[in-house]
Amino acid sequence: MSLRNFFSGLMLFVPVLVSAGESGVPDQLELTKVTDRVYSAIGETAPGTYENNGHNNNLSFIITAKGVVVMNGGDNYLLAKALHNSIHSVTDKVVKYVVNENGQGHAMLGNSYWRDQGVPIIAHEAAIEEFREHGDIKLASMENRNKEKAEGTYVAVPDIGFSDRYDLDMGDVKIELRYFGPGHSPGDIALWIPQDKLLITGDLGFHQRLLAVFDDTDTGAWIESFDKMSEELDPEVVIPGHGEPTTLDVVTRETRGYLVFLRSAVIEILENGGGLDEAYNIDQSQWAYLDTFEELAGKNAGRVYQHLEFDYF
Repeated sequence: MSLRNFFSGLMLFVPVLVSAGESGVPDQLELTKVTDRVYSAIGETAPGTYENNGHNNNLSFIITAKGVVVMNGGDNYLLAKALHNSIHSVTDKVVKYVVNENGQGHAMLGNSYWRDQGVPIIAHEAAIEEFREHGDIKLASMENRNKEKAEGTYVAVPDIGFSDRYDLDMGDVKIELRYFGPGHSPGDIALWIPQDKLLITGDLGFHQRLLAVFDDTDTGAWIESFDKMSEELDPEVVIPGHGEPTTLDVVTRETRGYLVFLRSAVIEILENGGGLDEAYNIDQSQWAYLDTFEELAGKNAGRVYQHLEFDYF
């Protein structure tokens, strides 16, 4: 069976009400049913904007015997509320835990809604520290972008932290929260359901949109973390941080492949005594089919050059 046919048979869109509420944020989010117990509200593979309500990452959830586990708090209070309404459309089970994939605003600012519902929030200790230190800045940025759609949002720091692994016994299924090492941003974690061989990579894995290299992204460590994840797990279905569910092979090509390509190109420039201008002009056209390519390709090259130049000078 082809990959396309496999996933077209596996997933379906769940018809839910997506009309906008008074705030302009949808009352519910469109869901993709990935497996019998896993659903995801797939965000746009683009920057967060007022028009998309900050929904530019995947908000997923798992229905278990003991309740629902949500992956990502969401970008803001009203978006998290819309996700909760969508959860109610497919199950009457209560949300028992919310997990943040990292300390970015679109993973954590919606924690404010879940905190008001009394739901425990889990994240890696590095993500918690990142959000504790910079949450006010992330909130102000989101408020400036989302305007009245930011209503109700406040900084809600996760109340459960872990370093390497955190397991949730949900009755009929065990959920593993795994930290494989540094990645896209501080505290990047993955969610693994071993009995279903389903992996939510968070921002350790990208496809459909070009990944972003931040000022604090260690691309070499990211490759090592990705390799560790790939070696230890054998997923049949992967839900990345952005974009539709896919396979590990696809995410490996678009994440590890891109990181190795860009680092190799920058290292060649450095070894030949080249400068930052040459890095900005690296031919990355083979990746131009990915969303956000125009916004990120040059910035990524410049940041990788700046990170690696200290090894050569």
